[in-house]
Amino acid sequence: MDSFGSDFSAGGSGGKIDAGTIMEQVKVQIAVANAQELLQRMTDKCFKKCIGKPGSSLDNSEQKCIAMCMDRYMDAWNTVSRTYNSRLQKERARM
Repeated sequence: MDSFGSDFSAGGSGGKIDAGTIMEQVKVQIAVANAQELLQRMTDKCFKKCIGKPGSSLDNSEQKCIAMCMDRYMDAWNTVSRTYNSRLQKERARM
């Protein structure tokens, strides 16, 4: 292989992999990794906030706390994400 991405064969077919296809796959993998990180952070924060003594089950107040915490976390994340994307679009439009 002379350079990255040249004549890369998939499954022995001898065909070239389209750079656009690779970019889309990378974008999907990044999105999945971001979603996993979001879920992990939300779980950690809400568990620390809501669960005093871990046991075999959650009591009613712990269940409500977890639900409210996760809702607030997702709302905040969505707000930040929308704002960030909006600013990116404005920056791209100025270029």
